[in-house]
Amino acid sequence: MSKVLKKSMAILGLVAVSVVASATTVHMMARSGKVPVAYDSSFAPEGVTSASEYGFQNTAYAIGSRQLGNAPDLTPAAESSVKAVVHIKVKKTQQVREQQMIDPFEFFFGGDPRGSRRSEPVMGYGSGVIISNDGYIMTNNHVVDGGDELSVTLHDNRTFKAKLVGSDPSSDIALIKVEAKDLPTIPFGNSDNLRLGEWVLAVGNPFNLTSTVTAGIVSAKSRPAASGDQLGVASFIQTDAAVNPGNSGGALVNASGELVGINTMIYSQTGNYAGYSFAVPINIAAKVVSDIKKYGAVQRGMLGIVGADVTSELVQKEGLKVNEGFYVADFAEISAALAAGLEKGDVITAIDGHRIISFAQLQEQISRFRPGDTVSVTVNRKGSEKTFKVTLRNKEGGSKLLQKSASSDADSRLGASLKELSAGELRNYGLSYGLVVESLRSGALKKAGVREGFILLTANNTPLRSLRDLNQVVATLDKASGQTRSRRASLLVRGFYPQTGEVMTFTIDL
Repeated sequence: MSKVLKKSMAILGLVAVSVVASATTVHMMARSGKVPVAYDSSFAPEGVTSASEYGFQNTAYAIGSRQLGNAPDLTPAAESSVKAVVHIKVKKTQQVREQQMIDPFEFFFGGDPRGSRRSEPVMGYGSGVIISNDGYIMTNNHVVDGGDELSVTLHDNRTFKAKLVGSDPSSDIALIKVEAKDLPTIPFGNSDNLRLGEWVLAVGNPFNLTSTVTAGIVSAKSRPAASGDQLGVASFIQTDAAVNPGNSGGALVNASGELVGINTMIYSQTGNYAGYSFAVPINIAAKVVSDIKKYGAVQRGMLGIVGADVTSELVQKEGLKVNEGFYVADFAEISAALAAGLEKGDVITAIDGHRIISFAQLQEQISRFRPGDTVSVTVNRKGSEKTFKVTLRNKEGGSKLLQKSASSDADSRLGASLKELSAGELRNYGLSYGLVVESLRSGALKKAGVREGFILLTANNTPLRSLRDLNQVVATLDKASGQTRSRRASLLVRGFYPQTGEVMTFTIDL
């Protein structure tokens, strides 16, 4: 692949805009990455064109956009939207380094990090948007990631405990739920209809200043952001509405009071607002929460291509006949696009009739579909225009919807619910892998003395990078036990309690 195609994406100082009690920002999102694979998210059944068609629409009240002199009167939109934007408080346990970070590899060489870290409770803050009368709330994943307890305070000062329904780190969208009825909501708009220069409002809780509204204009659409996640959705609405720490997960609202985006990041070298903010388009966010609610996991349809945005340099180097679009340089091992007839050197210029001039736009359009959906892909091939019907595939190469992962074999054998640590938890603990004991029932772990919250790092000296690793260790034990006709197999697990930093080793009889 040419140097042009391997060229890294430009990086801005993008900062996620949630905040902890010390008013420091969390979750840096300035990650470099090479040109990503152009297989992304999916949206909904064929024919769905906007967020309002996902079933989260509620008692939508029409707010007329009035003119005030030469500018729109934004007061009706502001007064209505603040009622549906909530203040989210997240209690987390943060590991504080005292001497050195816990390194799982120390376990192999007899190292003892005991006393090197201590646990410290912190409170994180962010915003959320009520999207249904019965208590579903949309927010950012980085707001709730790693939280032990969630609480939500409404505009009228009522406070509820909240539970996490599901989250999607790739789009930085999460869905939480409170047990309440007849809650105020915001009607969904259509982020596709936003125009450059259009007035928008950012509604949230910056610096714990509740029910704050700032105004600006749409500065750009389909703005890319560097991401290390090939499945990540990086097509943002850019505005100059002031957004600061605490605004994360809040509403971006148009002059008619419709929800058009979820405020997510700012461009900043200081952690505070410096002129630009970024929001996830509601047409993307609505599909994510719809999938979470319906399937338990986000359904991502994939083209299975690798390439780069068309540039003047690429046009000259490859002899292209168009000056904009997405250049197909290669295909994934299992590619929906290749199966449909696309070739290396094609330039994708449209998806279902929507013009494509960049990867971000391509990604945004494909993010509307699920595996098994068929899209029309228009390409320029050596000066000729061709259109192909492409049936999108899932990440495993099939066309079926993927259900939320069921409990592992090890879960049932050990009598526990185990979960892989999130990116935020790994970062807080200074780890590269680990499994956390979310809950216990009568079984082998509880009998051995393991308590909830324990983080497993190794099992029989095997690093636990995933639940699959633990399942494989257990399966190997079972096989060996059967060959030796042993009645009982023993599993040696090592890990620590994040609340105390206590490092423990347990012998588990299976």
